Amino acid sequence: MSLIHTFAGNPLDRADAQRRDPEWLAAAAGEPGSRYLAFSNLNVLLTGDEPELGWLSSQVIQDLRLNAAPILLGLDDGVAHFAIDVSELADPEHELNLDGDWRFEDCRSAGMLLSTERTGIVAQSRSQIDWHRRHRFCSVCGARSEPERGGHVRRCPACRAEHFPRTDPVAIMLITNGEDCLLGQSAGRLARTGMYSALAGFIDQGESIEEAVRREVREEAGVEVGEVGYHSSQPWPFPSSLMIGCHGKATSTDIEIDPNEMADVSWFSRSDVRRALDQANPDLKVPGPIAIAHHLIKAWVEDGVA
Repeated sequence: MSLIHTFAGNPLDRADAQRRDPEWLAAAAGEPGSRYLAFSNLNVLLTGDEPELGWLSSQVIQDLRLNAAPILLGLDDGVAHFAIDVSELADPEHELNLDGDWRFEDCRSAGMLLSTERTGIVAQSRSQIDWHRRHRFCSVCGARSEPERGGHVRRCPACRAEHFPRTDPVAIMLITNGEDCLLGQSAGRLARTGMYSALAGFIDQGESIEEAVRREVREEAGVEVGEVGYHSSQPWPFPSSLMIGCHGKATSTDIEIDPNEMADVSWFSRSDVRRALDQANPDLKVPGPIAIAHHLIKAWVEDGVA
């Protein structure tokens, strides 16, 4: 079995056939047994001391008379599950009559609290809600588009163009040279936290994964890469990336960073990185298990994967 990362492992049947049937969708949206996962400003509703997803009934959602259209996530044992954006509510926790342990949680934090398969549902929901918020107008003619197929597509009523949720592929790679690996700090967030991570960058159109790995490392660090191997992938719903994890072997070692992109790039020894994974290296911090970078680094340190 391949490694299943946080924000992957979604157990729902995405119900492609059913979402093409408008009558089925309308009936399922009002079915008493259907479940709704609410999001407020892209924060997910959780419940319980040991957090679980805060599923709501269709009646609760209908009583709110929201403008937002529900998004069909899929089926679980024949029960329809939807995501719904309640950001239009001024005080969502009050208007949903929530009390006790119900609360809206940042999705990164939720990813560290929930089981892996539940984080997969969060990733699907957050990415699609965010896409609908950002893509309300047709990119062909500018008219306001409308959701169809349970939120899996937007159609323009003026020119009939179809628009589908986007996923942005990102190559993320741990580059090694014998007993050393290449880690960097981007000029933004990582530099502020003092953390080092695997290098990464968006894959261009007309570019293979291997080509993207070599190009990004060359651009960010000035290091040439030869052999490239696939490790695993991770949906990353901030907002809608697919992280494609690779290991690569360096064919040069001299570093020349792009200061516009990177604050620092350095070679680190396997022993130093092992201590960082164990949080026992005061001079080096690396990402935690929520991130695919952690698992790329761990595979190299523990299993010698490269």
